[in-house]
Amino acid sequence: MRIHFIAIGGSAMHNLAIALHIKGYQITGSDDHIFEPSRSRLKKYNLLPEKEGWYPEKITKDIDVVVVGMHAHKDNPELEKAIQLGIKTYSYPEFLYEQSRDKKRVVIGGSHGKTTTTSMILHILESSGIKFDYMVGAQLKGFEVMVKLTDDAEVIIMEGDEYLSSPLDPRPKFHLYRPHIAAITGIAWDHINVFPTFENYLSQFEKFIELIEPNGTLYHYSQDEALNRIVKDSKDDINKVSYNSLKSSEQDYNLNQIEYAGQQIPLKVFGDHNLANLQLAIKICKELGVSDETIIQAIPHFEGASNRLELVDSNEDITIYKDFAHAPSKLKATVEAIKKQYPQREIIACLELHTYSSLNKKFMSEYSGTMDKADLPIIYFNPKTVERKRLPKLSGDDIEQGFCNDDLIIFTSPEAFTSYINGVINKNQVFLFMSSGDFGGVDIKELSKKILE
Repeated sequence: MRIHFIAIGGSAMHNLAIALHIKGYQITGSDDHIFEPSRSRLKKYNLLPEKEGWYPEKITKDIDVVVVGMHAHKDNPELEKAIQLGIKTYSYPEFLYEQSRDKKRVVIGGSHGKTTTTSMILHILESSGIKFDYMVGAQLKGFEVMVKLTDDAEVIIMEGDEYLSSPLDPRPKFHLYRPHIAAITGIAWDHINVFPTFENYLSQFEKFIELIEPNGTLYHYSQDEALNRIVKDSKDDINKVSYNSLKSSEQDYNLNQIEYAGQQIPLKVFGDHNLANLQLAIKICKELGVSDETIIQAIPHFEGASNRLELVDSNEDITIYKDFAHAPSKLKATVEAIKKQYPQREIIACLELHTYSSLNKKFMSEYSGTMDKADLPIIYFNPKTVERKRLPKLSGDDIEQGFCNDDLIIFTSPEAFTSYINGVINKNQVFLFMSSGDFGGVDIKELSKKILE
């Protein structure tokens, strides 16, 4: 089968392209901008386009399928050519479903924790001997790519994103997967640009539950009131299982333990949110037939997913983490986890406002209290990003009022931001950098080296 990817450089798209190449399909693709690590990974498998840009002449009748990424617009010339020739076009999640029609589909949804939970499940399954396919939204140690598709695996584990599928398909991605086993980790309003009210956002999860296969299982976090309400009112032809957090016993410096199956098990991850994620991962693995013995052996070696409370560097005086947190619920959970883990240290929490929601005045009040546990809360945003997203101008006062935090220090220049960071370095500190962007081009690893010097 010959498959062409429009916007092959996307995080999800390039991983799917590599997975299908490994499976034996003939893969081509195009994109107008391809950044790292997509560029190096595509080059490794000889899938990197010779030139960046859109070339409708690449779209020929011998192509069986075109997969379209979110980065492509409706008027993309390659997409228009494919439609003109009558070539079947799929969004990324549509094609994943086509590849997994005959498998048991496990889908992890929720506003927060879905990447980490999915990664935990993959880590445990890797030790179990069970063959499985997967799709996860972050790089995981021991896994070369973020998507795997084979013919012989009977189960596939998928992270279920609620964002839109493609420029031609406004359905949330997780509406297309039709799981046999589903999970919702919690619901906190996000993506205001496509879900303008919380009620509208909540309805996407109601629809997700409706699409669970009959006699399937839904796992849902018991401490989320909105989630519990929609689960209670949902259809009756599925099994509904609530879960809570595992109990931890905090130890000294960067070490937690849990009690499971009568044993004390050390962990490399921490935070109440991660203990809830781990409880969910264990329950799903048990349903898939994984033994307690395998779970006990695997859990201590899980180091987390890339950019999810990831340890960047440390010495005896300073520890530095980075995290993908940008939505309010993720931000609050991450800051509180760090403060609980390092109660005697000064917590310097740095957040970049980068997404459409986080830069929107109408959404800003959702951040109220999210950084209160930080000793020194710092915000960076780029006014040009606000303009590019065609949002109203954003001021420091708008941000302070939204966060309800008079201690916020706000920067709009990456140079001023890094200069300030270098000026507050002391002993007994934890630096936490949170963003789905790059702080205006700041290299966090290089900055971390300077902090530790």
